[in-house]
Amino acid sequence: MTTLRLLRRRRFLPLFCTQLLNAFNDNLYKTAMVLFVVYAIYSDPDAETAFSAVASALFIAPFILLSAIAGQLADMRDKAKIIRTVKLCEIGLMSLGTIGLFLAWKGLLVNTLAIPLMLLALFLAGVQSTFLGPIKYAILPQHLRKGEVLAGTGLVEAGTYLAILLGTIIAGWIPVEAAIVLILATALVGYASSRNIPAAPALGEVEPIDWNIVRSSLALVRSAKKDRVIYLAIISISVFWMVGAILFIQFPPLAKNVIHASKEVATLFIVMFSIGIAIGSVIINQLLKGEVSARYAPASVVGMGFFIVLFYLFVRQWPADLEGSFLTVPQFLAYPLAWVLLAVLLFISIAGGIFVVPLYAFLTTRVSGDKASRTIAATNMISSTFMVGGAVLAMAMTYIGLAIAEQVLASVALCLLTSWAARKLHAEEHLPSAHFD
Repeated sequence: MTTLRLLRRRRFLPLFCTQLLNAFNDNLYKTAMVLFVVYAIYSDPDAETAFSAVASALFIAPFILLSAIAGQLADMRDKAKIIRTVKLCEIGLMSLGTIGLFLAWKGLLVNTLAIPLMLLALFLAGVQSTFLGPIKYAILPQHLRKGEVLAGTGLVEAGTYLAILLGTIIAGWIPVEAAIVLILATALVGYASSRNIPAAPALGEVEPIDWNIVRSSLALVRSAKKDRVIYLAIISISVFWMVGAILFIQFPPLAKNVIHASKEVATLFIVMFSIGIAIGSVIINQLLKGEVSARYAPASVVGMGFFIVLFYLFVRQWPADLEGSFLTVPQFLAYPLAWVLLAVLLFISIAGGIFVVPLYAFLTTRVSGDKASRTIAATNMISSTFMVGGAVLAMAMTYIGLAIAEQVLASVALCLLTSWAARKLHAEEHLPSAHFD
């Protein structure tokens, strides 16, 4: 089986491990920080939702600001060297974040220094991921055979979400002081792993890098729009991640204020979502048998919207008269309805994984190898803009007084929009490729 064989190859395994550790550490840090602030510092639902949204926006903002430069660097320089440099910087930025966590844990300068320091580190983690983002997919056609790219993409996507899953579980269950140690240790191991990634030099002519953020970003979007199929894939991915942003922002406050459950239950929601994405990423490779196609994308995203509606309806059935301490995981699972909620969340994310993996494979197989990083960078920039839009939408819905459960429904309309774009993509996926420059 191609998928399992890739995990034994040096041309893939070090990259896979490095990306897995990067996603693990980002989510270990982000989840530990958000849950600590939501449960140990704030006691107001609006403040908790706002903080969760601000944290998400800060992590995403670098993708909007720096993706164009990141894409140029990845196409013009050795991708493996960039990965090693970025992973070395991670050790420093995570040190800043853990100092903030330590101060907050000790109750020292919480609002004046600890929280700003934690948010700064989260922003820098977003910068790190911005420079890794174009590489983790664009390097695959350089190291893998054509028939292995979809399997490799699915493995990277599944590994990313399993890492998110593990980081989220651990952040929700271990004390913050243990999280501090683990965050720093993971950064060190991630750098060591990156040193084993084989060289991936520039494939085409090395051009000057445009360091003007605005000009290079606009040029990147204009280039992506030249190929209609690529642009449809980018828009489909972007709206999908906007839906994901809205859901992830709502999980902690929804668990606390609607389900009346502990932070471990909030973690469990994110866990189920991550498991489903990983499952969907593997399923689609089996369905398509290595072919890069959007044939299942329209139906899968409609299914995602359907399960979101079910999730909302079941949340509305949750008992509203719970008082006292928050429900622990065993107490939450004692309710039969809890298992239904978790199952529906799983189906939402399985549909999401089936939808998104082939679209990323499109981006790296449709363009020439020397343009792949910039194609991914354009996707990251546009999808991150949509995700920030999702965070802003969540804050706006909170501001106007829309209940948390009702806010989840906003993503259903976005699923329908994504399905429309995916249908157009599938209808035109075999059209000749336009030049991307």
